[in-house]
Amino acid sequence: MAGPNGNFAMLCSCGSKSSHAFCGKSSRRGFMSTGLAGVAAVTAGSTVLPRWAFAQTTLSPDAALQKLIDGNKRFVQSQLASCREDLTILKQNTVSKQEPFAGILSCADSRVPVELVFDQSIGQLFVNRVAGNIATSEIIASLEYGVAVLGTSVILVLGHSSCGAVTAALAGHEEPGQISGLFALIRPAVEASGGNLVAAIKDNAKIQANLIATASPLLAGYIKQGKLKVAAGYYALETGQVTLLS
Repeated sequence: MAGPNGNFAMLCSCGSKSSHAFCGKSSRRGFMSTGLAGVAAVTAGSTVLPRWAFAQTTLSPDAALQKLIDGNKRFVQSQLASCREDLTILKQNTVSKQEPFAGILSCADSRVPVELVFDQSIGQLFVNRVAGNIATSEIIASLEYGVAVLGTSVILVLGHSSCGAVTAALAGHEEPGQISGLFALIRPAVEASGGNLVAAIKDNAKIQANLIATASPLLAGYIKQGKLKVAAGYYALETGQVTLLS
């Protein structure tokens, strides 16, 4: 995972015996003890940030969210601009660093191609995906990295119509393998929905967004300072449109 200084071995968890200086468990401990500790000033309300924690994007949280919505409008109208960008140049410019302006938590559903949905290309979105777009501790840790190290200024939790994970949680049946283990985090939305699938999907996106904004002291600190916004959205498979949820 490449940071703004190109140190993409920092969070490597491959466990290999290669010469990567930051590879393995020691690197993860190092990031947690020194990296996140370096942004402790943010959660404490200080305006002093470590050098690598300054936002790489010049967009405000509201402007970053609007950029996502504007991109989605182009997607709905089949007027994509990202496909006209020079992919060779984009690849070259993102080999040693990444500077995404937004973090996205979306469902793993193959019908939700996140970069296409928002008309964005290489290096522009920090995408995290899991069935039911649920905010597990691992997902929150990844989003923290996106904000504190990469400089994303908005996080959008994206639910979608006909979500299989929410449908299964609503039905309450055991599913094969470990997928049923995800249902506990979706259950609050199911209970609030009154049995309505669309309502459950939207409620789930809002609940997960609120969890991200409140469960992480690091992210809460950025929000308090106006450096980050966490929002929820609903993607309609039928139209391709993303609607922000209040």
